[in-house]
Amino acid sequence: WKDPSRFFCACRVVKFRRTGESSRSEEDGISGEHEVQIEGVRTELEPVELEDGAAVPKEFANPTDDTFMVEDAVEAIGFGKFQWKLSVITGLAWANAMEMMILSILAPQLHCEWRLPSWQVALLTSVVFVGMMSSSTLWGNISDQYGRKTGLKISVLWTLYYGILSGFAPIYSWILVLRGLVGFGIGGVPQSVTLYAEFLPMKARAKCILLIEVFWALGTVFEVLLAVVVMPTLGWRWLLILSALPLLLFAGLCFWLPESARYDVLSGNQEKALANLKRIATENGAPMPLGKLVVSRQEDRGKMRDLFTPHFRWTTLLLWFIWFSNAFSYYGLVLLTTELFQAGDVCSISSRRQEVKAKCSLTCEYLTEEDYTDLLWTTLSEFPGVLVTLWIIDRIGRKKTMALSFLVFSFCSLLLFLCVGRNVLTVLLFIARAFISGGFQAAYVYTPEVYPTATRALGLGSCSGMARVGALITPFIAQVMLESSVYLTLLVYSGCCLLAALASCFLPIETKGRGLQESSHKEWGQEMVGRGSHSPGESQE
Repeated sequence: WKDPSRFFCACRVVKFRRTGESSRSEEDGISGEHEVQIEGVRTELEPVELEDGAAVPKEFANPTDDTFMVEDAVEAIGFGKFQWKLSVITGLAWANAMEMMILSILAPQLHCEWRLPSWQVALLTSVVFVGMMSSSTLWGNISDQYGRKTGLKISVLWTLYYGILSGFAPIYSWILVLRGLVGFGIGGVPQSVTLYAEFLPMKARAKCILLIEVFWALGTVFEVLLAVVVMPTLGWRWLLILSALPLLLFAGLCFWLPESARYDVLSGNQEKALANLKRIATENGAPMPLGKLVVSRQEDRGKMRDLFTPHFRWTTLLLWFIWFSNAFSYYGLVLLTTELFQAGDVCSISSRRQEVKAKCSLTCEYLTEEDYTDLLWTTLSEFPGVLVTLWIIDRIGRKKTMALSFLVFSFCSLLLFLCVGRNVLTVLLFIARAFISGGFQAAYVYTPEVYPTATRALGLGSCSGMARVGALITPFIAQVMLESSVYLTLLVYSGCCLLAALASCFLPIETKGRGLQESSHKEWGQEMVGRGSHSPGESQE
């Protein structure tokens, strides 16, 4: 009775797991196999109270099965202490939003200090996205080939090193190159979502991925607050160095991160996968499924061609456009916010630009305390964006959530055509940013869910790469085109989001209520039906 997985039986020995495909094996030497013996003859298997008061759950009593998949183990273990720790650590990597938010603060400062023309200011922003665009697919391929933990650690350490180094750039060309290398590292940070999602039970997945997005919002808010304190006293160089603090914390804690059990199984490393799952079960105080862990080894992982099979081709193309539109609009709004606040309102921005151009093409204005305050308010919109998305994503589904976010952003962009005052302008920018950030978060939930484990990191990486194409283009719209016509600029963003809303509706797969697919060799949906799950806070008896 010391081992709760053993019962004594006069009839026969059965091996079972909670759910899944039935398949028996005579191999007794593989770790993770448990024999369960039942005393007495029973017509059905009821929960049996043990000495310590724990009960064997009914869902494990399936005498027709003797194997389980990683999906079964993740659902059985549920959400607990391990996932809370993982949330914080991956969240620190996700706080690299500070490296992105700094672009809207650094650009006007260097424009004034180094007397840069507007195209060089725009290039300073775009070079970061060039680095992200060129590396996103590469980091995805590394994560599919060599592991999620490996890809994430290397990318974060890369970003940390060049982020600190860029604070010592003596001239424009140096900071251009160094920020490009920072962007190259940031391209791998979205793989934290891949690693995180693969340890989450089905019912908790959307909520938890959205909640680590809070770290993105915290990063942007902290960056503005840091700029308010640091810029007037220490200057932009110290701001660049101090902005690397979250990544420094991650670098110190990343040794604790386990490799994804889904990746280990797919790469044929059954013992390591089982050891990690047992570690998580122990930490959460939850039972492991009984039986033998199924290994579905797949050698050809992380292949771009798998994103364009008949089952995924249309999904991939639509997602690429959705991600492009998300980043194009999100970062465009971040850059527009600074420009609009300096002008006061939309109607005066064109005349202001003409006056500045008449005086001198290098005339500049430093950000004022009022600009920082308004920038902080619009940045705080990230939090209601998370809350709104959190509330609707499991009610109306992933596709409709993305479509709604794009529509609201497009509508707010059109309202900016009106000659509104600064207060109304702040409200509209607040709402627009809340919903476009919510749409971005919904895409981060949907994408890892729709692709199988063999190509999940590559799928997310390629989508992230397309997002960086949008982010690469957007400075020339939000900063350069704005000089010619503010109305044309707003029309471009509004039209792009309308098309993205349609693309979201046309996605062929809705992942709400589905498990994660393991192998790309199976039809989509074969292993996708939820097997039961536990949301955060549910007890595991």
